Amino acid sequence: MQLPEEFVNYTRKLMGNELFQHYLDSFSEEAPVSIRLNPLRFSPSTLGLPPSTAPVQWCPEGYYLRKRPNFTMDPLLHAGCYYVQEAASMFVSHVLRQYVHTPVVMLDLCAAPGGKSTAAIASLPQGSTLYSNEPNRNRANILLENITKWGYPNCIVTNNYPKDYRASKLRFDVILCDVPCSGEGMFRRDEATIGEWSKQNVERCWQLQRDIVSDAWTCLCDGGLLIYSTCTFNTKENEENVRWICEEFDAEVLPVDVRPEWNITGSLLPDFSAPVYRFIPGITRSEGLFVCVIRKKPSPTPSLLREGIKGGKHSCLKEIQMNQQHSYLPHREGPEVGLSYPQAIAYLRGEALTLPADTPRGIVTVTFQGHPLGMMKNIGTRANNLYPKEWRIRTTHVPHEYQSVL
Repeated sequence: MQLPEEFVNYTRKLMGNELFQHYLDSFSEEAPVSIRLNPLRFSPSTLGLPPSTAPVQWCPEGYYLRKRPNFTMDPLLHAGCYYVQEAASMFVSHVLRQYVHTPVVMLDLCAAPGGKSTAAIASLPQGSTLYSNEPNRNRANILLENITKWGYPNCIVTNNYPKDYRASKLRFDVILCDVPCSGEGMFRRDEATIGEWSKQNVERCWQLQRDIVSDAWTCLCDGGLLIYSTCTFNTKENEENVRWICEEFDAEVLPVDVRPEWNITGSLLPDFSAPVYRFIPGITRSEGLFVCVIRKKPSPTPSLLREGIKGGKHSCLKEIQMNQQHSYLPHREGPEVGLSYPQAIAYLRGEALTLPADTPRGIVTVTFQGHPLGMMKNIGTRANNLYPKEWRIRTTHVPHEYQSVL
C-alpha cells in the first residue's frame, strides 16, 4: 500500500518515529472487526457471547470479533440486535456516560450512516431526545433505516444542512459534530481514501469544519456540550480547530476519563496541552479517530431549549419519512410467527412466504430467534411482504447453514 509522500513526511514529523512506525506496521495486520450490542434486545450478561469475542474497553456493549463474518446474511443484524461499528467510534458512548446524567435533547449533526447516533441514544438517560441529521438525501435514508431498526423512541431523522439548524432556532444540550474530514485515519480500512487525500483537501476540510462548528455553536445551549470528532490525524483539522473554537467562542475543553491500557494518544500539537483524544491504528485497537469535548460557558439567561421545541420553531427542518416505515415497525402485542433461517433470508429479500395454517389472517410480525424482523400481511394462501423495498437484501446467495455472529 503506497501512502502519499506528503502525508508520510508530515505525519512522521507529527507523531514521531516510534508512533509512526507502529502506525505503518498496522498496515500489515488485519483490521479489527467490532460490533456494538443493542441494549433493547439483550444484555451481554444474558447473551453468552462466544469465547472468540473480546470487549471494547471503553464501551460496555462493544465487542471485537476474531474475523469478519458475512454480516449481510445475519437476520439479527437486520433486526437491530447489534450494529457493526469501528471500535474507536464507540468512544462517544463513554463520553456521554461520563457527562450526561439527566434527560437531554441532543443533535448529531453529520450522522450517516448512524453508528454514533445509535451509540448515543443507547447511552443517554431515559427520556432523552435525539435529532439525527444528514445533509445528503441518499445517506439520510440509510440513516433512517439504521435508526428505525435500532428501535429507540424519541429519535428524529432530518435531512438538512447545518445552516438550516441555525435558522431553526432550536437549542440542544449536546451536539455531536463528527465533521467531514480528509479521512487519514481510514487509510488502512478503506484504501480508496488514500487516493482521495491531498494537501488541498486538508485545507478545504479544516475551513468547512469551522463553518459547521459555527452553525452548531449557535444551536448549543449555554453550558451545553459540543463533541467534536474527525477520522483524521493532522493538527489543522484537529488541535488547531479546537484551539480556534476555544478562542473564537471563549469555550473550555473538558477531560474524559481514560485508562493507560487503552493506549489513546493526547495532543500532538506543540504548546497545546488541552485534553484531546487520538486513536492511532497500531497503538490503539481501532482505526484512526480524534475526539474532543468542549463546553459552552453557562449564562444567567434561561435556556430556550424547551420553548424552541414546544413552539414548533423547527418547522423549516425536513424530517425524513418513508411510506413503509409505519407498516414495518413491529408491534409485539399482535400475532407473531417465527421463521427458519431460509425463511428469514427470503423475507429480507422481499419474497412472499407461506406461513403455518393456523396463522391468523391480517398483519403479523415475523421473527427470527425471537427478534422481530418486520411485518407481513397474511391472506391465507400466502403472506405478502411488507419489508421496505429500500432495505431488502439484493444477493440471491443463501448459506447452507446459519452462522451466528452472536
